[in-house]
Amino acid sequence: MPKYQSYSTNLNQRRQSTGLRPLIVLCVVSILVLTFYLREGESGPIHTLRAGVTTITTPARMAGNLVSAPFNAVGNIFGNLTASRATLDELEAENAELTARVAELAEYQATSERLEKLLDLQSTYNLQSTAARIIGQSSDAWSDTVTIDKGSLDGISVNMPVTNSTGVIGQVIEVAPNASTVRLLTDEGSGVSAMIQDTRAQGMVQGQPDGTLRMDYVSVDADVKEGDIIITSGIGGVYPKGLPIGTVASVTKNSNDVYYTIIVSSASRTESNEEVLVITSLTEEQTATDEDVVSANNTPAGGERSQGDASGEGSTESTDTTEGSE
Repeated sequence: MPKYQSYSTNLNQRRQSTGLRPLIVLCVVSILVLTFYLREGESGPIHTLRAGVTTITTPARMAGNLVSAPFNAVGNIFGNLTASRATLDELEAENAELTARVAELAEYQATSERLEKLLDLQSTYNLQSTAARIIGQSSDAWSDTVTIDKGSLDGISVNMPVTNSTGVIGQVIEVAPNASTVRLLTDEGSGVSAMIQDTRAQGMVQGQPDGTLRMDYVSVDADVKEGDIIITSGIGGVYPKGLPIGTVASVTKNSNDVYYTIIVSSASRTESNEEVLVITSLTEEQTATDEDVVSANNTPAGGERSQGDASGEGSTESTDTTEGSE
């Protein structure tokens, strides 16, 4: 009996030893292959063999993914169906929170972009100004005004001009301690001295009952065409010289008229919660000089168009609306 046990023990030891040998050999081979792989270049035989195996097996892996994708989708559906009510409620709450967060970040970004444009305008025109926010808009049909969140306590006073990031929007007409009312350029009672930027032809931009803008008192001798930029002239000492007002949308004249009929497309748009600049004072350079006033009075039609805009397209002669006019 002891002899039989000894024989059995030796046999088990031999089997274990025999089973370990292939494992040891594989480990040694793996180490050698890894060593050669790391030392050889990209064009070595092991790299080439690996690339070939990858090329051969890639279609099989893709086919496997295509076959398993529907089953994975079905599994996800059943997983959702079997999810607890508490889990679904938690996911819905998390989704709502993330959606609100995305909307909040988008609003922050839009506000940041508007403020950056305001700062650019303030810097470009060297404006002495105070930033404000539009907090209300007129609801009646007889006036076109907005309310801003700055008032006399912030240094705001009546007649101060107001602009947004794209151009002039109006003028302060009423002031309270913490708020002010701004009459928009599109209001029928508004008016601002203006000129055609390129030719310096003088006129007055005024609001109309239908909420549009029109430039009046521009002589038919002036060179005006669609697309011309209209800016503040600085005459009158209220608005700084050179601020954008809009562009010429259309220009027409009848045979006996001394002034054009010019419709203006406003450069600015007012919306709720949009930031604006209230211009608190003007520098010397922003006010029209006596020479500017004399020049405007003597040559209201302005001068010649710059060479870059001297093309015949859109010329005022083609806008005559009266048949048979001279």
